[in-house]
Amino acid sequence: MRTIEISTIDALSRIYIGESFKNINKYLPEGKTVIITDENIIRLYGHALPPFPVIVTGTGEKNKTIDSLKRIFDRLIEYEADRSTFILGVGGGIVCDVAGFAASVYMRGLRFGFISTTVLSQVDASVGGKNGVNFNNFKNMIGVFRQPEFVICDSNMLETLDPMQISTGFAEIIKASLIKDEMFFRYLEENSKKALELDHEIINDIIYRSVNIKAGVVAQDEKETGERKILNFGHSFAHTIENLTGISHGEAVSIGMVLASKMAEKLGHLGHSDVERITRLLEKFNLPVSLDLNMTKVIESMKKDKKRKGDMIYFVLLDKIGHAFIQPLSYKHLEEIINDLR
Repeated sequence: MRTIEISTIDALSRIYIGESFKNINKYLPEGKTVIITDENIIRLYGHALPPFPVIVTGTGEKNKTIDSLKRIFDRLIEYEADRSTFILGVGGGIVCDVAGFAASVYMRGLRFGFISTTVLSQVDASVGGKNGVNFNNFKNMIGVFRQPEFVICDSNMLETLDPMQISTGFAEIIKASLIKDEMFFRYLEENSKKALELDHEIINDIIYRSVNIKAGVVAQDEKETGERKILNFGHSFAHTIENLTGISHGEAVSIGMVLASKMAEKLGHLGHSDVERITRLLEKFNLPVSLDLNMTKVIESMKKDKKRKGDMIYFVLLDKIGHAFIQPLSYKHLEEIINDLR
């Protein structure tokens, strides 16, 4: 097991990589704990979870809503949860987002932690303290920054995922390498087959390296006022693509990174050979690199992006593999570039 700490002004969060979820009791505080999880986790692991009250949500983005929060709050009241209650979220990205947000606002904030059960959640959704829900079909429009006390990343739990769930999680891993670490990118190029097969040594190393990149960025800028914005590489396109098409987050991020890389090439920042390398690696992980999109609708949707300021949107671009920067673009300029990319 390896441990990564994220230390911010208000909190210390520990991520345990390679720890068994069955050891959860040694990380829980004394007193009442309530588990928030989904139907799949109950089916697969319900027998192995500690005997605490359980709130079960549905699966899929349709359950990441204000209505889902209301149901959770109703059950917390039913269980007589108070300010000493600890919330344990067990599941993938949607469970962690919803459980973390519910814990952060119920009675003005309860302590919480996660057992993270998917590749995407272990490297991204459960790490970094972003907790939120969707609103009116817009991703993560309502949320808070608040760190979990701990995250357990048990790679053995990934073996129950289907191949597409494994592949889509690698979109965020590839993103981490692209924005910060060219050597990690090379490592992924060389080990893609073993990674997809969930080779124990390789997958734990990949999760560690990816989380370590994110932890370093978050520790510098927890509230996303500067450096943390680079974690959004590919996401300005991705959130819009998710809303318009309904494809998974990882698939949308993959396409979004290709579009952002081609945009960087068009603006003279990134070489064509790097764009090709990025595309090839995404394809190695069975991720989509293109989609037939109505780009007029894409641009209109992006005008509601959280990263906009007035008529400007702040794009994360690359000038080489392993280094990202932020460039403001007007929507008019963005539209011209996208039209050229067509």
